[in-house]
Amino acid sequence: MRKSSSSQSFNHPHRRHQGIGTPSPTVHNMKATLLRIWGYMEGEKRLFWFVVAIIAISSILSLLGPYLLGMAVDQVIADPETDTLVTMAVLLMTNYLLHSVSLWLQNYWMIGIAQNTVYHMRNHLFTHLQRLPILFFQERQQGDLMSRLTNDMENVSRTLNTAVVQFTTSILTITGTLGVMLWLSPMLTVLTLTIVPVMYYGMKWITKRTGRFFKQQQSHLGDVNGYVEEMFSGQTIISMFSQEERVKAEFAEKNKALCDAAYWAQTYSGFIPKLMNMLNNISFAIIVGAGGILALNGFISIGVIVTFTTYSRQFTRPLNDLANQYNMILSAVAGAERVFHIIDQTEEQADETKAEPIGRMAGDVTFEEVSFAYKEGETILNNINFHAAPGETIALVGPTGAGKTTIISLLSRFYEANEGVIKIDGKPINSITRESLRSQMGVVLQDATLFNTTIRENIRYGRLDATDEEVMASAKAAYAHGFISNLPEGYETVLDADGQGISHGQRQLLSIARAMLANPSLLILDEATSSIDTVTEMKINDALKTLLQGRTTFVIAHRLNTIRFSDQILVIEGGEIIEKGIHQTLLEADGPYADLVRAQQKEDSVM
Repeated sequence: MRKSSSSQSFNHPHRRHQGIGTPSPTVHNMKATLLRIWGYMEGEKRLFWFVVAIIAISSILSLLGPYLLGMAVDQVIADPETDTLVTMAVLLMTNYLLHSVSLWLQNYWMIGIAQNTVYHMRNHLFTHLQRLPILFFQERQQGDLMSRLTNDMENVSRTLNTAVVQFTTSILTITGTLGVMLWLSPMLTVLTLTIVPVMYYGMKWITKRTGRFFKQQQSHLGDVNGYVEEMFSGQTIISMFSQEERVKAEFAEKNKALCDAAYWAQTYSGFIPKLMNMLNNISFAIIVGAGGILALNGFISIGVIVTFTTYSRQFTRPLNDLANQYNMILSAVAGAERVFHIIDQTEEQADETKAEPIGRMAGDVTFEEVSFAYKEGETILNNINFHAAPGETIALVGPTGAGKTTIISLLSRFYEANEGVIKIDGKPINSITRESLRSQMGVVLQDATLFNTTIRENIRYGRLDATDEEVMASAKAAYAHGFISNLPEGYETVLDADGQGISHGQRQLLSIARAMLANPSLLILDEATSSIDTVTEMKINDALKTLLQGRTTFVIAHRLNTIRFSDQILVIEGGEIIEKGIHQTLLEADGPYADLVRAQQKEDSVM
């Protein structure tokens, strides 16, 4: 079927092995991360520089206000005429009105730039995830990946929305304010700047700690999200084994780690406004005291003192804003680094240069001396040899971890064999493009994966261009049409996530209908009937008989009564095929397969 009938990956027998998806420590590199974010502004850069120009105009207007106020004070003292007051009032009103309009415009345009940038980043991340090898997802918590796609991306979005404008405004305001203050009174400016070293070292001490804690906060948040998602999906097992107390304890531990990191990140960042407020008051006192002395001695006017008191706050406030924005940027960079860490993961190995699409496959499969290891030195499969003729059913049996699923994963080209060759219709598998190979493979798993959409669309997922009539025909062939017709909305019934709301057997029938609609050449059944009742199993077996006709089928099964009519049974143990044959022949040989049959019969009789 198209990309398999289920989006659920095969279970990896050695998840703890290190591999492609294993997180590696990343070096905090703000410059490189910001440059990468800048790269996603393609198409928005011209507008961004226009916004910067608007910010510059806004900063000039904000500097002009206090200067006009100081002029008004001096002119009123010198000539207290009504016309002078009116003129200065109109100038001030016009200035502040234009300033407000410029602020609105820069925020409006920057929000659009930020959302488009994050849109491209999120698209790139999600698209890249589709190209990563299966091993990556098997070694990652789903919740952690979701956190990077949602929380971390939203963190970047918030920062771009606000911090970029504020950061640029603060820098321009500080530069402009300092220039005007020096022009008005160099002596008073020098006295005002005495607080800057205290401010600098105070900020340095604070931000050195906040960066570390913000990064820890993002990491712990992803950990909590991953744990919650995992526990919610396994809530039935948790209840069945009465593990609620252990789960609560583990969550409390992870939640406490997040709480501690967030507490210290917010606590240290909270020191910034307190420090700035104290230094603002000190600066105000210096200006009023020293300015009064200078005014009494005729060095400056009263208007200059008024202007300076406003400028002093206008000078220190951007410093305060810069510190706060720096914390926001640190948090966004931490989130962006987590996103880029995923984007930097190696994609699934590209097809060979000479690989070509294959036409309709006959289904002739050969494994010739195939060996494979997930990790060097730890062989999972050793010298596997077998041949499946078109239309044959091949059963893979053996203990858990023997290598059954790994054989299927190699056949699906989720991994490449380390030694030997796998052939389909006489062609080495690596000479066939993955897309054309997988488009002709159907999978029915023990746990059918269904999506939060209608039953019709869940079946159509097997072949997206299928008509409604073809969907219904597949459902009838899979013995699913009956129960679908009895539902109030029939084929338009919207399923909950993972198909909740219908029985497990009904979910399996829908999965089989989806595989039938895809019309695959190779079919894989992975414990498709292992967890359902006998009556439902009979229905599913009838549906499977229809599905198996004319297709090469690989069956992974622990319930051996389901494979007794297979054309070949491969008994796998320790990564090797230790027995091969049909059911009756293997029983007569009285070897490992016969032992498995007797053990299961004994188990069934006890139950």
